[in-house]
Amino acid sequence: MADLTLEMAQKLLAAQPFSVLVGARVVEFGGGGATLEIDIRPDLQQQNGFLHGGVLSYAADNALTFAGGTALGPEVLTGGFTISYLRPARGMVLRAEAKVAYSSRRQATCTCELTTLDDAGTSTLCAIAQGTIIAR
Repeated sequence: MADLTLEMAQKLLAAQPFSVLVGARVVEFGGGGATLEIDIRPDLQQQNGFLHGGVLSYAADNALTFAGGTALGPEVLTGGFTISYLRPARGMVLRAEAKVAYSSRRQATCTCELTTLDDAGTSTLCAIAQGTIIAR
């Protein structure tokens, strides 16, 4: 398997229409981990002004899958994941940082921390997720 690069990961994400719609970007990739970021915009918020939980779930799902891809290669799918919302997400940027906790030849178990960054760059943990990524 050829080593995947950040540039390749960015191209894979750009090929996902929904990822383009929410404005997701891969900012780190490799070494058993991946980080996605999304600018928090009004159209991604729920009625109370917090980032919608569906956006948090999307970010966790994709970050987990990209992290799994660092161990299994580019042909991977999410087998399942859980997410726990810890506090309402608000700020300027959502960051989903995922890493491989364990991998075998056909699957990887990954964890993800979802944080928001405010305009001063202060990071606040708002959710955690864990998932199983499978090689196709």
